[in-house]
Order: sequence, then structure tokens, then C-alpha cells
Amino acid sequence: MAHIHPEGHTCCPETPTSHPHDPIPLEPESLPEVHVPSLDTKALSQSSTSSINYNSASNPESPITPATEPSVDGLLEELKDEGAVAIEPSPPPDQHTTSQPVPSDPKEVKELLGDAKENRRLIEKACCGEGCCKLEALELDPESKSHLPVVVPDNDAFRSLQIKLGALSLDSKLTRTLKLPEQNVFLLPLAKTAIPSEPITRTEPPQFVTPHPPYHVFPAKVHHARELTKAGAEKRTYHFDLDVTDYPEESGTVDFVVGGAIGVCAPNSDEIVEELFDLLGVLKFVRDKPVTLKTNGGRWPTIWGEDMPRKLITTRRQILTWCADLQSYPPTKPLFRVLAEHASAPNEKKILMYLASAQGQAAFCDLRSGPHMTMTQILHAFPSSKPPLSALISCLSTLMPRFYSLSQDPQISCQRDAIHGTQPRRIIEMAVTVHEAPNWRGGPRKGVGSGFMERTAHKIIEATANGIDPQTLDLCVPMFRGLMANPLAREFCMDGPMMLIGSGVRIAPFRGFVHRRLMSSNVTNKVWVVQGIRDSLLDEIYSGDWGVQEDRIKTIVQSRGGKHEYVQDA
Repeated sequence: MAHIHPEGHTCCPETPTSHPHDPIPLEPESLPEVHVPSLDTKALSQSSTSSINYNSASNPESPITPATEPSVDGLLEELKDEGAVAIEPSPPPDQHTTSQPVPSDPKEVKELLGDAKENRRLIEKACCGEGCCKLEALELDPESKSHLPVVVPDNDAFRSLQIKLGALSLDSKLTRTLKLPEQNVFLLPLAKTAIPSEPITRTEPPQFVTPHPPYHVFPAKVHHARELTKAGAEKRTYHFDLDVTDYPEESGTVDFVVGGAIGVCAPNSDEIVEELFDLLGVLKFVRDKPVTLKTNGGRWPTIWGEDMPRKLITTRRQILTWCADLQSYPPTKPLFRVLAEHASAPNEKKILMYLASAQGQAAFCDLRSGPHMTMTQILHAFPSSKPPLSALISCLSTLMPRFYSLSQDPQISCQRDAIHGTQPRRIIEMAVTVHEAPNWRGGPRKGVGSGFMERTAHKIIEATANGIDPQTLDLCVPMFRGLMANPLAREFCMDGPMMLIGSGVRIAPFRGFVHRRLMSSNVTNKVWVVQGIRDSLLDEIYSGDWGVQEDRIKTIVQSRGGKHEYVQDA
């Protein structure tokens, strides 16, 4: 028991574990059991906010985390204050749990969001982007007397899409279906007095495919091409020499520089274009017939032209070859809505409308996030849908250029021709790795840009093997000087140490940096390259083409050969 000291202060009380004459307490021999009654969770949730605010204000020196993005807890508190939904405090998460479950049932989502538009606006700040708020359950039409299941199309293309239809039937009621998009592209008959302003060719893009006005795409002649990787390599890489001697001059000091890039306007392959014509039922004699292309607005069919209406003379083949991307972008709801409008089979129309409705939101998200698909694959999956070419093009994206870094110093290429005694030519060099993805027919599907470059390289290599001069083939690559540049090119300096680290074809621009640095004798031992590849016997590129003392400049790191290392381990 505590006692009062004569001077007026209170001494430490005498307990089994403490004594006034012994300031060091002893460990208790036994602890009493404490029973905590169950707390009212609602009362606890109402007082949690005030408790947190009180603690923050009572300690002004405590560090405050600056607000960056609204947290989910903050949004739920805001919703709770407005009285829209009743939110119970969730139990503490498990130590091994890294994420909270997301409601997947449409009814649970509706209960969470409520019916107020303001609640939906607040929760969209923390939305995952998968369209959960647009998902609605499938319900049978109450006026229907029969339940007719949807018969899926019996073809390999549809099966490759792996669309999850659930309980979809011909009687299912679909809500919030996307309205038919407004058509922006029209193909009109050519007036008798109209004369094409340029010759229509199949090897070069039309002049209205403008990269950055007022300049046009330049047909760079392929001077030489070869394969850099060996037979058996998992990814094939090709080297190209392009002649840009006659490239038009541009204002200012813009020029091809070491570390720069070029844009390649690669066309869709002739096989894909012909297949699309056949699937749409376009007659052969009209495919190359000149027509008037009319647009109500936008940049299409240019690349970065002005947003304005256009009226051009072209052909259907030119449009599909140079202006519409047929395989690089996932499908959109406007595309499915247009295909549904022109589908004659009831089951195909129902599936397409399902993908454009609130009930098919989950299937639509799975389709977009799954394997890449082509426009021809979708038309094969729904063979009864044959929309007009102009309506289909209105839903497709623009065929954009592919950018490739230069793999050499352009100044050295000009000096090389002068040393050999030939007429100086401006040659730029680049390396392209073929991009492949699974094809629904089996085997790989090549990308638009890398596939075009590989087809061009094969023609050069085959002609060389048969003793034919590649210059007689007159093969060109539609390109333009890129406005973007490698950051190393902007900050390039001729002195000081430099280490360059890259994997695969990404080391191609480093070759130009090394050539430029080796021109100065005082930096010979101040540049190093670390190249990460799978197997040096198959995948190494530009071997023996890095200048003098390559073994001192370059280090090879193999992930599947040698010591099985990566560049970060070097």
C-alpha cells in the first residue's frame, strides 16, 4: 500500500513485485486472466475516425504522409458518411494475405455501389478497370415461353477465342447494349471527271499516309540484308543496310545521328488482305478499282495529320494494306456491335450482342486480356457476319509505324564508301528481331513490322544465294526519320568512361556508340559493353563487328549456355 512521505510526495506502493526500498521490480509469478467482453462493431467504427484524428492532432511533431492517391479505406469512409451503403469493419487481414477479395457477383457489386451516381463516381477512383461495375447477371425474358440455348459456331477460330457464354440463350435479356457506332468512313464511286493525283502502286504507301507534316514517307532502297542469328535460335534477328542518299532535307539541324531511330511504315501482308477481302465477300474486280474515300473527321487515314474531314482518291486494297491495323490491337465493343448488326445467323448475332452488353462484360474483358487475335480470326469465328468494308474500317485502329534504332554511326558509313573508292552513299543500318505470337491455325504469327522486314530480308538472301545482284530487285522500305532519339544520343560525349548494358537486339544502338567512341584514341580503354543473350553459339549478334580489341570491350552473359547467368549478375 502506498504511503505519504513527510515532504508531501507519494512513495511507490508495496506490492508482490515492488517495494519502496527496491526500485527494480521483479517478474510476476502468475498473471491474472482477463476476459474482454465483445465490443459493438458499429460503435467501434463510429469512434475510429475521431480517435485517429485526436491522435494525429495531439502529436504535432509526428510525421505526416503526404496524400498521393485516394485509398480504398478513405473512399469507403466517404461513402459511409453519405449514408449510401452500410460498411462493416473487416477483420484484420491474415499475415500471409497480400490482397483483399474483390466482389465478383453483380449483386454484391450493386450492394457496394448503391444506386447514387455520386457513389459510383467515388468508387471509380479505386476501380481495377476490369468493368465489374458494368457487369449484370443474365436473366431469362419473362415473356418468352421457351428456353433456347445458343448453339456456338462449330469452327476452330471460335473455339480459339474461348468465349465464356455462361447461361446465355436466345431468350436471354441483354441490357445496356452498346448503340450502333456512327460510321465515319465512306467509300463512294469515283466521279468520271476525277483524276488520281498520284499513281496508285502496291509497293509504296499513298502520299496521304503522312508521318509528320509536311514530310512524306520515303522509300529507302535496301542496299543489303543478312541474318545475324544462327539456325536454331529462338528469335531470329536480321541486319539491314538502307540507302538514304536521296532523303529530302528537313529544316534545322535534323539529321540521322548515332543512337537515332527511324519509323518504318510496314504494310499488312498480301495474304491477310486477300483473306479479309474473301471473308467480306468483296468482288475481285473492285479491290483495285479507284474509289473516293470520304471521312467526317479525325486523323485517319493519315498517321499524325490534322483532325479534319477528308476526301481522297484511293483503292480498297490501299486502305487495307497501309491504313488499317488488322492484327495488333484487341477488339472493341463498337467492332462487336457492327459485326452483330450484319450477322445473319441468330446464334452468332446473339453472341456478338452479348459481348457488347452489360451481361457479357466479363467475357469481353477476358477476350481483350487473352491472347492476341486478328481481324480475320474474328471473321472466321463468326462467318455469317459480313459488314460493309467502310463500316468495318470505321471501327479499326490506324496502322501505325514501327520504330527501330540505328545500329551504327551514319558518319562512318559514308566514310566507308569513300575509302573503297565508290561514290559516297548515305547508308543507315539497323537490326530487327522477328516478333512471333501463337496463331489460332497452329504455329507462330509474325508481327506487322518484323514480318514485313523478314520477308524483305528473305528476298535479298535468296537472290544473293542464286547469284543475283540484290540491287536489281528494287526492294524498298517505307521509312521516315524519327523525331525521337535514344536518350544516350542526346547526352553523348566523346570522353569519359561509358558502360553499356543490354540484352538481345537492344544492344544494336550500342554498336554505333562504340564506333564513335573508338574514333578518339584517348577513350579506347574507357568503354565496355555487357551483352545478355540465351546462347552465344546461336543468339550473339554483331560478333566481330565492334572495332578493335573486341574481347576487351564486350562481355557475353549467357542465360541458357555457359554459366547460366544474367546481365545483372555480371
